[in-house]
Amino acid sequence: MSIDETESSPDRPTREISLTVNGDDVTTEVEPRLKLSDFLRHHVDLNGVRVGCEHGVCGACTVSVDGDLVKSCMMYAVQTDDSEVLTVEGLGADGSLHPVQEAFHEEHALQCGFCTSGFVMSARDLLADNPDPSQEEMEAHLSSNICRCTGYQNIYDAVERAADKMEGD
Repeated sequence: MSIDETESSPDRPTREISLTVNGDDVTTEVEPRLKLSDFLRHHVDLNGVRVGCEHGVCGACTVSVDGDLVKSCMMYAVQTDDSEVLTVEGLGADGSLHPVQEAFHEEHALQCGFCTSGFVMSARDLLADNPDPSQEEMEAHLSSNICRCTGYQNIYDAVERAADKMEGD
């Protein structure tokens, strides 16, 4: 059965939420138990939010809520009422990629791509707080994300390249 925001019944109560997603205002009815990851994927059609482990371990569902990184599979959509949510789709501006997205592409920091959006969001968060992270700081910050394909070195190289790009901006 697919998730449809028009589905409701007396035994499936809903709650209205209003939030901003990637700069767009969204107001809709959701079931209180709907995970933020499922809301973003099925109600807002943002497929960059991946659902891997559904336990907050893999980091593929990482998004920013009011400036803080969260694992969207561990948060309910109703918790984002009156919040600002940023996903990987909202990073670029005017059809251009964000410097972190560019760097991931240039450094071949992905293989299957499943984990990439979570890593991009985490790398962006790291560089916003620390524009010149050490290797140890990168490893520590990105340890909340798992990649099963790349071996991580290209991801670290992409973060370094993004830091250089962002320093020039």
